Amino acid sequence: MSKDVEPIRSVKGMRDLLPPETWLWQRVEEEARQVFHAYNFDEIRTPILEPTALFTRSVGADTDIVTKEMYTFCDRGEESLTLRPEATASVVRAYTEHALYNRGGIHKFYYLGPMFRRDRPQKGRYRQFYQIGAEVLGSDHPSIDAEGIELVALLLDRVGIRQYTLFINSVGCPNCRAEYVRVLRQALRGVAAQMCADCQRRAETNPLRVLDCKVPGDQPLIERLPHIIDYLDAECRHHFDRVTQQLRERGVAYTINPRLVRGLDYYTRTTFEVTSGVLGAQNSLLGGGRYDGLSEMIGGPAAPGFGFAIGQDRLVLAVEAAGQLKVECPLEVYVAWMGDGALAPAGELARQLRRSGQRVEIAYQPLKLKRSLAIANKLGARFVVIIGEGELASGRYQVKDMTTGEQEAVERAEIERYLQAKREEAAPSET
Repeated sequence: MSKDVEPIRSVKGMRDLLPPETWLWQRVEEEARQVFHAYNFDEIRTPILEPTALFTRSVGADTDIVTKEMYTFCDRGEESLTLRPEATASVVRAYTEHALYNRGGIHKFYYLGPMFRRDRPQKGRYRQFYQIGAEVLGSDHPSIDAEGIELVALLLDRVGIRQYTLFINSVGCPNCRAEYVRVLRQALRGVAAQMCADCQRRAETNPLRVLDCKVPGDQPLIERLPHIIDYLDAECRHHFDRVTQQLRERGVAYTINPRLVRGLDYYTRTTFEVTSGVLGAQNSLLGGGRYDGLSEMIGGPAAPGFGFAIGQDRLVLAVEAAGQLKVECPLEVYVAWMGDGALAPAGELARQLRRSGQRVEIAYQPLKLKRSLAIANKLGARFVVIIGEGELASGRYQVKDMTTGEQEAVERAEIERYLQAKREEAAPSET
């Protein structure tokens, strides 16, 4: 590192993901893709940059995300753009922009990717963070909600997380919520002065946001506020009862949390959240719910929807703590060559094995065999194929099993089959 040049480091709150950690990330993503495939979801990829209005209209102008956390700037054309702080609004925007509703039926999407919020960095929470999420558009049936939560339970099970709590609530619809907001605003008048500055402001501008406050000193006051679930109209109550009934029928355990409103304005009816004790104070692992009016908020047609987002940074921490998902990405073959005449045949063998899907490494500088074996051992190679003048003359390459120490001469044409047979032979003991 130069003493004269100040080193450039990553932006505060953003980080590099390095191997072997990325192996676990890939495995988690692979499990997620398999579960989404089983439930007939298709992948959607939306831009990282969106018009700022998409989030101010949908997420809510008085939410912390919009007022404090978004990365917003004007580009050279003086258009206000924002790095996406969440993906649901982007998916619905794509759904309406491309008129997918004209195709009829229910549309099921999933996504994986980075989001951006200028939050206070801490363990499991970064300014560039990653989400795995899903959205279902085109139906307001309670079975959609129950099936989505069932999918979440299966995904958590697949990655080895079995100790968690599922909280569920209903925030009603605009019709019944208006009466609740009136009652809540009235209740807040007597206690708002004792709460944090944000809650004092929200008590007037958006009382529901008070319920989402995380300030410890405000919690006893919030606990005594009226519960929205007690103000649901008959239709919303029936919807919520159907969702919880189906969760019981599907064997998904849940706890009703009447304070659960989530931090976004577009939610209607079902809201849910999963927490895990292994994450400490910041224990929220994922959340979601129904958003039947979101499409209209951004200028689209009526399109009822349901979705969720998993914080992948926190999910990986929970997976590591659970220790049930075993991840290895071992080097299968190291090709060691000695003598200038062996380099080309060694390179040809490496290419052949790589084309068959094996993970192979080869050094291109001349090395003595002892040094090559030391490197192979450091890299964790299962096999070393040794090619020198004697091997070239005989047409039989030496294959060393680094696990057992056994070494055997194998015909050049049989190397690939030999290695495959060795792997299959060892497979039962590696599971």
